[in-house]
Amino acid sequence: MTRRVLRDLLPVVAVATGFVVAWKLLVVIGGYPTFILPPPEVVASRLVAAWRDGTIEPHVATTLTEILLGFLIGSGLALVTGYALARSRLAERLLSPYLVAAQATPILALAPLIALWFGTGLASKVIICSLIVFFPIAVATMVGVRSVDRQLLEVGRVYRATPLQVLTRLEIPGALPLIFGGIRVGATLAVIGAIIGEWAGGESGLGVLINLARGSLFDTPLLFATLLTIAALGVALYWLILLVEHQLVGERG
Repeated sequence: MTRRVLRDLLPVVAVATGFVVAWKLLVVIGGYPTFILPPPEVVASRLVAAWRDGTIEPHVATTLTEILLGFLIGSGLALVTGYALARSRLAERLLSPYLVAAQATPILALAPLIALWFGTGLASKVIICSLIVFFPIAVATMVGVRSVDRQLLEVGRVYRATPLQVLTRLEIPGALPLIFGGIRVGATLAVIGAIIGEWAGGESGLGVLINLARGSLFDTPLLFATLLTIAALGVALYWLILLVEHQLVGERG
């Protein structure tokens, strides 16, 4: 187990190290000032200082709350909708055009309207996160349920399995790999949704901190430190989903 973890982490560490080295070389060769492109050690120092003095912690808590609530609500609605679309051609014909139209509308354009309608508090951020994660999970659920082996479903009917038994013992296990593919995409999109919502209006959050760092504070190292924190949140959520997927799909496989 330990060897496998080390084997999986080694390429990640190698790429991260190469990125930092390339970043440092770019700063040195280009001679960029700190307010344009700060070197990695300055950003790391500013990140540590921001955590120590309490600058970044409340913003992380706000953004993480928005991400988790939006992801849970959006994915829950998407799972139900995706299953309905997979099992009902009528539902697919009625809902698909509107779902596609909603997905085609840039969330960046909708965010100011949502903030206007629901205020600049938590509700608007959760709605934006829910909207942005909904479509990929709904589509993945629909495709996953439809990909379940029809022969297995027929066997279930022959043995008079109840609809609940068909759902829990045949459809969900068979669709899980594809569903988790959509969930992984949705988890990373939830981070983007939270930041967009905070840009549209808010008093706290990493998106707000970005605006402060590049605006009134004019603190480019803090801006980079905030971006690294956002990236770390996205990676952590993605790995968490992978861990859950491994436990569920791996055991079934």
